[in-house]
Amino acid sequence: MRTLKLVFKEIRFRRVNFLLSLLAVITAVALFVVFVTTGESYRNETRKIQLGMGQNLRIIPKQTRMDQFWSVGFSEFTMPEEYVFRFAALEGYEYTPLTATLQKAIEVEGRRVVLTGVLPEVMPPGRNQPPIMFGVNRGEVYVGSEVARFFEIEEGSEMELLGARFHVTKCLSPTGSSDDIKIFGHLEDVQTLLALSGRINEIRALECLCLIESGQTELDARSLAEAQLAEILPEGKVILLKGIADVREQQRATMEGYLGLLVPIIIIASGASIGILSMLNVRERHNEIGILRAIGYGSGQIALLFLGRAVILGLLGAPLGFLLGGFVALEFGPEIFSLTAGAMRLNLTWLAWMIVLAPAFTAIATFIPMVSAVTWDPVRTLSDE
Repeated sequence: MRTLKLVFKEIRFRRVNFLLSLLAVITAVALFVVFVTTGESYRNETRKIQLGMGQNLRIIPKQTRMDQFWSVGFSEFTMPEEYVFRFAALEGYEYTPLTATLQKAIEVEGRRVVLTGVLPEVMPPGRNQPPIMFGVNRGEVYVGSEVARFFEIEEGSEMELLGARFHVTKCLSPTGSSDDIKIFGHLEDVQTLLALSGRINEIRALECLCLIESGQTELDARSLAEAQLAEILPEGKVILLKGIADVREQQRATMEGYLGLLVPIIIIASGASIGILSMLNVRERHNEIGILRAIGYGSGQIALLFLGRAVILGLLGAPLGFLLGGFVALEFGPEIFSLTAGAMRLNLTWLAWMIVLAPAFTAIATFIPMVSAVTWDPVRTLSDE
């Protein structure tokens, strides 16, 4: 109790040094929170932006002719819808949500369009993240830009497809791809229209990575992945697009490597600032330390004075830095990551971690100045006086 009183008295007496040290802690915590919060948004944003490159894994019916598939863009055959859920339950893979579609070319008033049923994304077990592709509700459709132009369709209007009426929820912007001549509906609606209940003709994964075990090459892992998928999806044919996956991985690794470099630099700079300010604090307190040692304070008690100050810095800096970092991330992050702005959230778990780690961080940064204080010879101080 006595030691704690001395700590608070010293803080009041040397306010400027304490406030500068507190600012260094707040800055370190705030920057860490900003990077962690926006980092997840960056990953989601990247996935959405790269969606136009196509998925890197596609599963289509086994009897599909590849020349027909690549020229038309979808298979004329179908496979069971349950394959999506078999895939989702398979262990040994990392992937973003799976998408399943049923596509068929139809004639609407003499125009060829592609009717596309979309299954709501199937999430990996234990993962909760924003959808990557849009979802369509039952009884609604999204129409491609060319379809909207052909039939002079506007959002909010009604359109008839194969004898059933649907509400046009959205007219999509031009993409310069086959999506411009597509009409997107809920998978069950399209299955009903085409009399193909429980059937699909493609499963896609935006980022599907088979986990490479020790001693296994990437080629071996990919071969094993194809064998596993072929075993559980006997009517399916697996297409792994390695080039797309590599481009995505390189782009993501570059950015995460850059952020991974910045965070240690910020932590080291903040630790150095706290250490320098603590050393200045020790120099200012040489007389005080000498007197305390002369009246019976031992090395452990002197060390507690500096550790107590460091812990108080951490306990104050952690919540203040978390609040500042959260404000910066939520205020400016949505302007940078516009596609995933609505999904940006503060993880309160990090606050608990910061309250634990920040005092430890300040104590480590104070260690060298503390050793200097503990080993300071009081006789030198008193003889100088």
